[in-house]
Amino acid sequence: MHLPDTIIYFSRHGETDWNVSERIQGQEDVDINARGRKQADRNGDLLKSLIGNGEGFDFVASPLRRTRDTMERIRTRMDVDPKAYRTDDRLMEVNFGDWQGYMMEDIEAKSPELVMARAKDKWNFVPPGKTAESYAMLGARVADWLSEVKGPTVCVTHGGCLRTIFQMVEGLDGHDAANLPITQDHILHFEEGRLTWL
Repeated sequence: MHLPDTIIYFSRHGETDWNVSERIQGQEDVDINARGRKQADRNGDLLKSLIGNGEGFDFVASPLRRTRDTMERIRTRMDVDPKAYRTDDRLMEVNFGDWQGYMMEDIEAKSPELVMARAKDKWNFVPPGKTAESYAMLGARVADWLSEVKGPTVCVTHGGCLRTIFQMVEGLDGHDAANLPITQDHILHFEEGRLTWL
């Protein structure tokens, strides 16, 4: 795909209690916790040191609460209107369908064959449920968003979305991309076709 010829700063949302307990979030609307708020503040301070008040940048977030809260804390630390950003549904986390809200061990006890199938091909596996997605499906909608980025951008999104960004930009195979650890207290910098954690 054609990558944008501009700078993008990505932040994953701050930590949630579901992240800590490893409960599957997907598109469930979960708030960031106290540590997540500190992570968002840290990322806001870093962005302020890099781009000041972000004049000329587009600010866009997933519409879920954990990403919006993170964006608003980032913008507050940059001394700009916390609410002056837009949301885009294409930046929402991968939809885990019927698995959302459950622990993986609960799912394994009930449907071990599905957990095994996911382990074999995590990139293409679609969980049960009408709205469920694979990472490959998520990647298609994130690529659609990325293709429309025209100027410098600050984006707050989710771990799954950032895995697909790595897959697109760095050409990772699906297995490596789907299992990539994504930090919540660093900024991911994209420029000239390269990704760098800051």
